[in-house]
Amino acid sequence: MPKPVVLIAEELSPATLKALGPDFEVVNVDGTDRPALLKALATADAILVRSATQLDSEAIAAAAQLKVIARAGVGLDNVDIKAATAAGVMVVNAPTSNVISAAELAIAQMLALARHIPDANASLKRDEWKRSQFTGAELYEKTVGIVGLGRIGGLVAARMAGFGVELIGYDPYVTPARAEQMGVTLVSLDELMKQSDFITIHIPKTAETTGMISEEQFKIAKPTLRIVNCSRGGIIDESALYKALSTNQIAGAGLDVFVNEPPKGSPLLSLPNILVTPHLGASTDEAQENAGISVAKSVRLALAGDLVPDAVNVAGGNIDASVKPGISLIEKLGQVLFGISGGNVTAIEVEVRGEIAVHDVTVLKLAGLKGFFQKAVTEQVSYVNAPLLAEQRGIDVKLTVDVKSEEYRNVTTVRATLADGTTASVSGTVIGPKLHQKIVNINGYDVELGLADHLVLMIYKDRPGIVAIYGKAFADANINIAAMQIARQQKGGKALSVITVDSPVAASVLEEVRKAISAEVMQAIEITS
Repeated sequence: MPKPVVLIAEELSPATLKALGPDFEVVNVDGTDRPALLKALATADAILVRSATQLDSEAIAAAAQLKVIARAGVGLDNVDIKAATAAGVMVVNAPTSNVISAAELAIAQMLALARHIPDANASLKRDEWKRSQFTGAELYEKTVGIVGLGRIGGLVAARMAGFGVELIGYDPYVTPARAEQMGVTLVSLDELMKQSDFITIHIPKTAETTGMISEEQFKIAKPTLRIVNCSRGGIIDESALYKALSTNQIAGAGLDVFVNEPPKGSPLLSLPNILVTPHLGASTDEAQENAGISVAKSVRLALAGDLVPDAVNVAGGNIDASVKPGISLIEKLGQVLFGISGGNVTAIEVEVRGEIAVHDVTVLKLAGLKGFFQKAVTEQVSYVNAPLLAEQRGIDVKLTVDVKSEEYRNVTTVRATLADGTTASVSGTVIGPKLHQKIVNINGYDVELGLADHLVLMIYKDRPGIVAIYGKAFADANINIAAMQIARQQKGGKALSVITVDSPVAASVLEEVRKAISAEVMQAIEITS
């Protein structure tokens, strides 16, 4: 088999290639050379980029076999995530690769502003000795406001505590208890602006955060305020900042990010009380190497068909070890559900019961959908576009959890509501140290049968001699029965027989058996791993 093709579109660290390993054919292309990029994408299974390569809808459409886009960094402004999702292409980045570098840069900017380091350095290199012009301020016992208490904001808080400062913070998504663990007192944004001597910003740019700090906020700030933004350009209104700095309404600002990059012609660059750097938040050797290694590992996972914690267009995050065995199980159960439902469904529910229900099991919903749609559509189905396929077909999807499970430690069920209002369901569990996958219920019939590649399911009126009839029919067709379970809900009522066989069963054989036993349901279900 040919090796999957991994396209390297920008310069990455040698450690990135080492992390990829020998299992791929690595092809290099200049991502800024559009014709060359589009040509190379035609045969690519994965592409690794930084910020210069534009992966828009045109580029994604040119990549028929592309499975993953990996951005060796945090931002994804150069990737059309919506187009990638529709195409079933996973998009991954390295969200934690630069957190230390970004936190340290913010602190460096605060210190540089407080002590006029850039201007003092430039003055001395001009053979000037103007000590009195560069009298600064200490951070000790000052109030430092942190806007955004996520990973980077938390790192800043931990490091600033050593300076003997008072830490206050604004983050509507963080509880007071969590902030207290960081040594930060939560306040409103207005209170943070009023109280702070230094402010550092660590939030994403969204419609709500764009222009969050504007003229109204600067009006209530201390004249000694020094404000730093090393997150995203535009969170501070640049016009309002220019006015506040040029009128000495605040003492200084440090910017690593801008609305337009590079900020050519920006009036901010002419001010003496602003410190600017060219988007250096992730520009350390360590951050670049960490980013490359991180996305290389993600590419390996994605091309192996596994879930990737750092995928941005599929529920990721750390998957608990006790949940992981259920991913493969429920993906197969989803395939069985398609077989027993016929695929014409209006709703799909994934139900998780047992010990694993205390963890985040969103991944099991994705895996169930992926399994179902593998049998329902002809296009490539992934953890990424499976929810989109459900949405496009008007299928309502729900996840329910319950820590109580009466018969097994954990049971996962996928249930479908059919167009006629009836339901179909299949439940399974993973048993023992070898993690054996078993079906434990089909449409309300209790069974316990190991999952296999080839299943045959029959529902018929319970009466003697049925097993002998279909056993002989399969034997005559040279179909070996590996395992079998029969279940019924009442004596003399309907019985369900589900068997695993060693090879696919021809439709003609199924029809012969159906007629011979007068089966109400006769289905062969093929499961692909």
